[in-house]
Amino acid sequence: MIPVSNKVRDRRIVRGRLALAGGGVLLLAAVLVARLAYLQIASHQRFSTLAQNNRIDFVPIAPVRGLIHDRNGRIVAENRRVYNLEILPDQVDDIDQLLNQVGQLIELETESVGRFRSLLARRPSFERQTLRTDLNELEAARIAVHQHRMPGLELQARLQRHYPHAGVAAHLIGYVGRITADDLRRIEPRAYRGLEYLGRAGLEAQYENLLRGGPGLERVETNAHGKVVRSLGRDAPATGLTVHLGLDIELQRVSVEALRGWQGAIVAIEPATGDILAFASEPNYDPNPFVNGISRADYQHLLDSPQRPLLNRALYGRYAPGSTVKGFVLLTGLQHGVDPNRQIYCPGWFRLPGRAHRYRDWKEGGHGLIDARDAIVQSCDIYFYRLARRLGIDALHRGLSGFGFGQVTGVDLPGEPSGLMPSPAWKHRARGQAWFPGETVITGIGQGYMLVTPLQLAAATAALANRGRRVAPRFLTATEDPRNRELQPVAPLEAGRWRVGNRAFYEYLIDGMRGVVHDRNGSAAGIRRGLKYQMAGKTGTAQVKSIPQDEKYVEEEVERRFIDHSLFIGFAPIDAPKIAVAVVVEHGGPGSRTAAPIARRVMDFYLLQQLGMFGGPDAPAAAAAASADSADSASTGRPATVATVTTVTPTVTTVTAAQ
Repeated sequence: MIPVSNKVRDRRIVRGRLALAGGGVLLLAAVLVARLAYLQIASHQRFSTLAQNNRIDFVPIAPVRGLIHDRNGRIVAENRRVYNLEILPDQVDDIDQLLNQVGQLIELETESVGRFRSLLARRPSFERQTLRTDLNELEAARIAVHQHRMPGLELQARLQRHYPHAGVAAHLIGYVGRITADDLRRIEPRAYRGLEYLGRAGLEAQYENLLRGGPGLERVETNAHGKVVRSLGRDAPATGLTVHLGLDIELQRVSVEALRGWQGAIVAIEPATGDILAFASEPNYDPNPFVNGISRADYQHLLDSPQRPLLNRALYGRYAPGSTVKGFVLLTGLQHGVDPNRQIYCPGWFRLPGRAHRYRDWKEGGHGLIDARDAIVQSCDIYFYRLARRLGIDALHRGLSGFGFGQVTGVDLPGEPSGLMPSPAWKHRARGQAWFPGETVITGIGQGYMLVTPLQLAAATAALANRGRRVAPRFLTATEDPRNRELQPVAPLEAGRWRVGNRAFYEYLIDGMRGVVHDRNGSAAGIRRGLKYQMAGKTGTAQVKSIPQDEKYVEEEVERRFIDHSLFIGFAPIDAPKIAVAVVVEHGGPGSRTAAPIARRVMDFYLLQQLGMFGGPDAPAAAAAASADSADSASTGRPATVATVTTVTPTVTTVTAAQ
């Protein structure tokens, strides 16, 4: 029997189900509305910011590095526009094919391609990668003509550090180099956003914070893949400060040319301010290849060179000063009551009481009767052997330390060494040995353990020119903000005054140093011809190897690397010094023969041509003639090959040739 339909019951069931479903829908709708209200109203600010950050990115903009000028406004480090070849990988279908096409137009070094592929593997595909830097105009033109056939390839004009004087000032200016992974671990990331380079050596490293500038930011809109769609604005970077030096780049060039063919250094200082006018080290190197990374082969060639062109001899070379210290020894003696007019007899040798060993003079047969002034003029070793023995090593150490020997000068270059002013305490500490009287004797003529750098020697000479006032040598004289051209001078830094208060002592010594150059029997009388100004000077010859007691030093029979070093210090004009110079020529022989003519050439150029002193309108011609004379003198005995010894190892010498 078929059951009869109950319409009332069915209608009630349907209505119940509809009510239940409607309630569920209303509940879900209420939850959705509540969530939407939370997102759109309560959390509007938070999610708006997150959305904006997803859409807008900040791209750092590298600042322009500050320029470096010499004292006359000449540029010694600049930013040169170069053409770089860059690739956008996400726009390139076949990288290998593109590289092959580019290689048919310009030269691509294997090292550059390898570096490019390495970056390609580590960087996002939408980020530009540099394939080659510094294209010449012909290469840039070739790329520009064919660029439309190579999607993803871009020719970009960039600013790159350039050193217009190449190796002339390489050792003091230094260079910049690309930032490496090791650099990123030690530098402040925010300060170097967008930068590719930092100072690696010299003043570029010393004043990195001044020259670097501050990075800017560009706000850009990006798509979901992070690719830039458009620019929304930018905060301009802050250009680095312009750095002004006391250096005279033309004098620097003359100094380098004067040393050409030798290994050595020249340091010239303005005594009143401590400004370093010239800071030459030869041989040198071109810093420009280091900017983008010098090739391994070229760098290895520099490292393997026996002439060691990467060594900054003016700062790091340490040498026995030889007879250049005799003036400072004499000042110490005058301070301790030595009578400068008392004569001694120089037979050509000196012997300590009770000892058989003879300390010889550079002049065989000796100088006869001689006083303090004559001892300076003729560079008599015997006088200073006796004076050193009378004073003792402690007095010598105190006296010469007062002029900065054995100390850093405080120059604004990284890593300055201290030199060595020996004492019994030093020897006991360093070698565990007692001090011997013979070591005091040879210290009096700048031999033995004593070591100086050319910079320290020049700084001491400048202090002598100042009659005892020491000024710290420096390169930086002012900074300039390129935005408003406001100049901020840097005041000279006083380094103290030597203990000698009696100006007459200085004048006595300086008169003797004047005689070194201007007296007929002076040890540097060979450079006085045609001299237009009064110069005070002192020659020096520093032994590299000891000579046995029963042998004579004959330069022609000595191996090149064992020939004496040639030194000269001097300043001019005597009454109002404008320049103090120290010259060290490795294996150059007597100071009178090699170093003194070089110093004359440097001083002539600066005083006669740069300052226009002593001769009015004819001064440049006179300077040119005098420089030619000096160059001729300096060429006498010039070696055909350059020796390899660059730093003197202290030895106890018993035979001297300290002219």
